[in-house]
Parts: sequence; structure tokens; C-alpha cells
Amino acid sequence: MSTNILILSAGTRNKVVQAFRHELANNGNVVATDCSNIGPAIYDADKAVIVPKIKDPFYIDEILGLCRREKIDGVFSLIDPELSLLAENADRFTEIGVTPIVSSYELCEVSLDKYRMYEMLVKLGIPTAKCYLSIEDFENAMAAGEVDFPVFVKPRRGSASININAVESKEMLVALFHDYDDLIIQEYMRGQEYGADVYIDMISGKCTSIFLKEKIKMRAGETDKSVSVKDENLFKQIASFVETVGYRGMIDIDLFYDNATDTWYLSEVNPRFGGGYPHAYACGVNFPRQIINNLKGIENPVNIGDYQEGIYMMKYNELCIMPEEKLIKKEL
Repeated sequence: MSTNILILSAGTRNKVVQAFRHELANNGNVVATDCSNIGPAIYDADKAVIVPKIKDPFYIDEILGLCRREKIDGVFSLIDPELSLLAENADRFTEIGVTPIVSSYELCEVSLDKYRMYEMLVKLGIPTAKCYLSIEDFENAMAAGEVDFPVFVKPRRGSASININAVESKEMLVALFHDYDDLIIQEYMRGQEYGADVYIDMISGKCTSIFLKEKIKMRAGETDKSVSVKDENLFKQIASFVETVGYRGMIDIDLFYDNATDTWYLSEVNPRFGGGYPHAYACGVNFPRQIINNLKGIENPVNIGDYQEGIYMMKYNELCIMPEEKLIKKEL
């Protein structure tokens, strides 16, 4: 039985597109969309389609029409702002036989709101960086000896590390809050940064795969260089967390490890493929195959930590060269 996958807002994530084409192996199609015909990842799909921007009032209607025409079985997005939109309209997709590969609307909203995520983690007793919504709250905590400069200041609902600043003085803090709205102040994490690519089976709700990597270098909010590592105790903690909270499908978790206190801190959860997922796939942690299995009604077995340690990922630039006459034109 063939399976057709729709990847929304593909952008530059060509490795994800390539992975699904490889796993389908001509037993289904990968359709990729973007709002620009110079989004390079769409040209690695079986079919590329130019769509309106996600804020267009008829965007979901056009995506549903695309799903009908291409006989799509499963759909997911690669960008944060679209996750809640997809989850909010999940019923409209399932009504036409399409499975949205995304967590619930509420979980998407919590995950993309850094302060709500902080509140949830505190409630669950999971170590995380302290967060403050106002300069007054931060100064009160500083007076109580709970936190001090430097701190991170970032948009409460930001993504891709846009407008994140390390702040070392009250003057800079006041200036940022004057220039930007809806910011949060976050405790500066001093440990080593890690990333976990996690899959939660869409049928059983069990965590079936975890890939842990030490981040060596970051670029534009994504992991640029990393090395695979394992920690069995952390695996158990992550599996318990994602199953308790109720995530589904692929998620990306940012973590810090404080060697001085032997403590793992959970920083953020992105309920989508992370920018560093190709490292996991190259090491045999196969989310596309698990997604295809779920779309076929097959539960995936729990197989956490099944990869080799000490495997390095190093990203480098590729080029997509295309004559103007071969650029995809708007088809919807």
C-alpha cells in the first residue's frame, strides 16, 4: 500500500524531504510546499507546490484541497508558527482521511510559549532555567538571591534564536524591554548544551526512539556540529516526560547538563523535526519509517538508544541551481 506525505513549509530542510523519499522507495509520493518558489527543499520532493503564506485566511482551505488532489495520507510542518495552526484544524484533516503528524493544539501552544513551558516544567518537578516576565519580577528574585546577571532575554514566543540576547546589565535589560514587546528574562544556563530527537508513537503514545547529541557549534539557532552520546537515566526521564505530557510524533528537546551538580535541565521543546535531526537519521534513528508505519496503522516497538556513540555531524552548504523557466509556478 502506497503512502503519500505532505511536508509544509519545507524551506531549506532538504534532508528531511530526501529521507522520506528514501523511506517510501517509490511506494508513495512526497509533496513539499513553500510560499516561495526559491525555497530549495521543495525541489527534492516528488512534487513541489507554491502556497500562500500561513497567515492567509484561506491557507488551510487550500492545503486541504491539495491533500484531496494528491491523496495525502499524512501531513506535517517544519516551522513553529504553523504547528498550532495545523493542530487547531486537525479534525478538518482527519475528516478527509489525512493524519496531521503533530501534537495537540494545547501542547503546541504551551511548547511555543516559553513562559508557559517553564510553568509546566516547574509543576512537573523537572529542572529548568528560571524565567521572569518583567524586570520587576527579575529584580525581586535577584534581591532574594535566586538569580543574577548575566541572563538571556528572548521573545516569549520566538523561534530560530531570533532576538535572543545575553544581557549583563540593568541598562541593557531596560533598553531591550523598551524596544521589544512580550519578552521574557531567562536564567543563564552554564552547562553543556545537548539536543534530543524524540519520537512518540501516534498509536500507542509510547516513546519509541530517543537520539541524544552533544552540541558542539550552533548557527542561526540550529545545530551545526554535534556528536552522538548516550545517557540511560536521561532516556528514562525523557520518555516519562513526553508520555506523561502527551506529545505525539517527532519532537526536538533542548537540554543543558550541569556537571557541577550532575543535573540535566530541560530548556525547550519544539514539537516538530529539529534542525539537527539529519544526524539522528544518519545514525539509524529512523523517524520517517516510524511515521509511515503509524500512517499504515502499525505501532512501532520501543527501541530507545539504538545507535552508536561518538558519531559526529558537520553541516556544510549545498547549492540548488535552477533556471528561471524550471522554477515552480503557483498551482493552487
